[in-house]
Amino acid sequence: MRITYLLFSLVLCLCLVTQAQNTTSQFMTQAQSSLEKKDYTKARYLFLLAYKNFAEKGDYKQAIDAGTQATYLYYRENYYQEAFDLCRQMNQFILTEEQKLQKSLYEQRFQVTKERLEMYIKLKNAAQAQAQLNTLSNLANQAGNEKLSNDLLYTQAGYYYTFGQNEQGDSAFQKLIDQYKEKKEYDKVSDCYRNLISTARKANNAPLMERTYEKYIVWTDSVKALAAKDQLGALQQKYDQSLQTIQEKDDKLSVKQYIIAGLITFAVILIAALLLLGFLLLRFIVLNKKLKKIIQTTNEHSEQQAQFIQNISAQMEPTLDKLSAVAKESQAIAPKQAEGVLARVEALRQFAIHIQELSSLENTLMEPYEVSPFNVGNFSKKIVEKVKGDIQPEVNLITDVPQLEIKTNAEHLEQILLHLLKNAALYTSSGNIRLEFKRKGAHVCQFIITDNGTGIPDNLKENLFKPFNETKDLAQGDGLGLPICALMASKLNGTLSIDKEYKKGCRFILVLQI
Repeated sequence: MRITYLLFSLVLCLCLVTQAQNTTSQFMTQAQSSLEKKDYTKARYLFLLAYKNFAEKGDYKQAIDAGTQATYLYYRENYYQEAFDLCRQMNQFILTEEQKLQKSLYEQRFQVTKERLEMYIKLKNAAQAQAQLNTLSNLANQAGNEKLSNDLLYTQAGYYYTFGQNEQGDSAFQKLIDQYKEKKEYDKVSDCYRNLISTARKANNAPLMERTYEKYIVWTDSVKALAAKDQLGALQQKYDQSLQTIQEKDDKLSVKQYIIAGLITFAVILIAALLLLGFLLLRFIVLNKKLKKIIQTTNEHSEQQAQFIQNISAQMEPTLDKLSAVAKESQAIAPKQAEGVLARVEALRQFAIHIQELSSLENTLMEPYEVSPFNVGNFSKKIVEKVKGDIQPEVNLITDVPQLEIKTNAEHLEQILLHLLKNAALYTSSGNIRLEFKRKGAHVCQFIITDNGTGIPDNLKENLFKPFNETKDLAQGDGLGLPICALMASKLNGTLSIDKEYKKGCRFILVLQI
């Protein structure tokens, strides 16, 4: 039962709201009808009812439209007090709505202020009319609304003409006319003239009406010429566009011709290039076959050379053994001569070993060593221990190698570093020998061996890593140690070099990609 009652109440409320909306719309319709019949009192009453209903609903646009209509009908019958009171009510209503909406209602304020201005103009109160006109100007500027700006020019013109300020009136009216002319809205220009004639007629301003009517006649005659000029301009524009289109098509045709000619030229060049490429490819195939044959022959020669060197070493071994035995037997008779012979026999054995190792490295240079990770700090300590016995008493062996892991071939790296450190120990009688490790990037490192020894003459540094670059007694060294180390460095994916700028001894730098 209660639910039925609530539903009935809801339906009743909806019906009342709908009826109220329909009633408000009927007030406006009836008011307009009464206004057309010149029943001004009834029209005013209906506009007031419509204003109140719209205001209660918060429909500020229609409320102010109805209110300003009622205001006009008040002061038309000289009920100025009632008209001003209604304007104040509308301003208060606008203020309330602005606070609700959090925005300024410039258009509605403009409507109300304009009605006040019309009343002051009718009362011939120039000072108050000027104040209202200034307010209208401010509202139009703040709104930035073209409609209000044009309405302001109309209103200004009417004010100036009413109070005999014809020049200012003409200026405002002409500004409005010029705006419409610039936009080529000639119908609106005609409307302006007709509206001004109507305003002059209502104000009983015969001079204004006569002057405006003359201008209107002149305008009516000139508008035909302007329309014809615009039409001619439009035709000229179409003609220019047609010429431009023809020119563009002609340009496109020329471009296509150039493209076709270019494509033909390109095709000829391409065919010639293909023929040349075919010739070069054929030549490359022939040369490649020759190169493969040369490489094959070279490899065979290298293998033969390595085999030859091994055979020589093997054949030398019995002779060297006999020489060594004879030297040992003669030690009792001639110890110095025997010691010299033994030293040279050992040097010759070492030379044979180095020759075989050098040959093997050259033949396998393109085959890198196997790599594995290890701690470079611990690795360096082991090397230093192995070389300590070769260091002279007045020499300090210094290491600067951090505890970190690298990945390379430890065995052959040890061979290179041991050879460099032993060479440094051999030629350094005082000072320091330093072994350093430096990281130069994520995958690049350096081993640096520096000594304060006798150094190497500058004229020998250039060919230091080339084998057989000088002739000397094998007992003093065969000179193959550094070339072998350089080849090992290459197979470790690195390089071995001497620092030519270092003058206080020797400095060798081994750079590795890890």
